[in-house]
Amino acid sequence: MRRIGYSMVYAVALLFASAAASFAQDRIDVVASFSILGDLVKNVGGDRVSITTLVGPNGDAHVYTPSPQDAKKITDAKLVVVNGLGFEGWLPRLVKSSGGQAVIVMASDGIAERILGTRTDPHGWQSVVNAKAYVSNIREALVAVDPAGAATYKANATAYLAKLDALDGEVRAAVASIPEGRRQVISTHDAFGYFADAYGIGFVAPQGVSTDSEPSARDLAAIISQIKAAKIPAVFLENISDPRLMRRISAETGAKIGGTLYSDSLTAENGDAPTYIDMVRHNIKTLTSALN
Repeated sequence: MRRIGYSMVYAVALLFASAAASFAQDRIDVVASFSILGDLVKNVGGDRVSITTLVGPNGDAHVYTPSPQDAKKITDAKLVVVNGLGFEGWLPRLVKSSGGQAVIVMASDGIAERILGTRTDPHGWQSVVNAKAYVSNIREALVAVDPAGAATYKANATAYLAKLDALDGEVRAAVASIPEGRRQVISTHDAFGYFADAYGIGFVAPQGVSTDSEPSARDLAAIISQIKAAKIPAVFLENISDPRLMRRISAETGAKIGGTLYSDSLTAENGDAPTYIDMVRHNIKTLTSALN
């Protein structure tokens, strides 16, 4: 009897192992260009997708240099999700070198673009309303490459969009608690324009829309004068940027360091912003704490 019992347990274990292996093989391989998109894909794709993120936590996609391994990841993928709007300048060459047949979807497709001089602001996800458009685009792309999972993708997207609706309400309520005269801050690079347009907090940044730019002495002097004249209360660091510039501005103006904002990247699981929703909540909490 004991031998039969062991045999049954072994058979059941093999059955579960076989089922797990089959399930893993059935997953859709998806590549996301950076961590924020990776989290959005995870929420829509759920267990039907296997996600690889090229620019991981605390990484800067503006200045990222892809590796040969990244090309292999795209070769093996069925779907590649990118932000677009000029954010991943290194990506077209990488896709070409991969020689793969993956479907490429631009998550920001359809949002109202911000134009700054001759450049498009690529940071569309900083508005939660725009993030909802990202989710819808990801959902449709997953349904197109994996029609059998359509019901799952649609249900996951609907549930996540409801969470984003609630998040948008949280942000608006938090901003409403800040006195109007204090709704202006300094951030390192111009990553929060969509947030500013959506929620009414003004952002001024020494760097432009990309972290690979350097402010001129004239630009820096103008920002310091603006901070003093407008009595802007706080400057903020970013997790992907060198803090020395902002510390210098703080020292020269008397504006306090209000904390660290997350702009272009999530953190690792043990950080302040391991998911998109965590990132937005952290940022608004940091802003309201400093400005109130």
